[in-house]
Amino acid sequence: MMTVKEVSKLTGVSIRTLQYYDKIGLLKPAMYTESGYWLYDEKALEMLQQILLLKELEFPLKEIKQILSRPDFDKNKALEQQITLLTMKKEHLENLICFARGIQLMGVNTMDFSVFDTKKMEEYARQAKEQWGKTDEYKEFEQKSQERSKEEDQAVIGNFMQLFAEFGELKQSPPESDEVQSHVKKLQDYITEHFYKCSKDILYSLGQMYAAGGEFTDNIDRAGGAGTAEFSALAIRIYCGKR
Repeated sequence: MMTVKEVSKLTGVSIRTLQYYDKIGLLKPAMYTESGYWLYDEKALEMLQQILLLKELEFPLKEIKQILSRPDFDKNKALEQQITLLTMKKEHLENLICFARGIQLMGVNTMDFSVFDTKKMEEYARQAKEQWGKTDEYKEFEQKSQERSKEEDQAVIGNFMQLFAEFGELKQSPPESDEVQSHVKKLQDYITEHFYKCSKDILYSLGQMYAAGGEFTDNIDRAGGAGTAEFSALAIRIYCGKR
């Protein structure tokens, strides 16, 4: 057990904030002693960690309370989304640092505001909110993953990335061409067969994520060459009727 002061020191969350979380019913101490001490156990600390993760995903406290009280709350999905968002923030900060150094060293006068654009991070956070929860698709993904061996998993992922290598070979073709659109259908069928039922709505969301920057985009461009993620996303958007 830890006191509220010890928890504050460990986590960097102020005592006043912990008191507020208690007041609104978001995070209760494990117990209150007769002498007035608030004591937190490991379960409460784990809950606090989840609250902080969701705050980084830009959920308001009211929604965080609702999410954590749901029986289908998925900690692994929260962590996966957190890693992606932090990676995007890291890349954003690195771009700002390079931009500032350029001005410092070379006296750059060009008015370039693109490095301050956070639309991709905001879009990912929005998608994370929309996709929150343990959906039927996620349950199907978990089941299929559990049924495969480690070697089979590696083969599935390898073949999945090969599809993007093939997208890279098609980049010179119009994204609306029959050949490219046929390849999008091949991607959709592969996801349905090996991961979860991939409707056009899901495929469209995936396409947006592929081109949103961060690890997704880097891996796809590594497989098919620079610009493959953007090209794939555009082809998917056309396939899904979202021109």
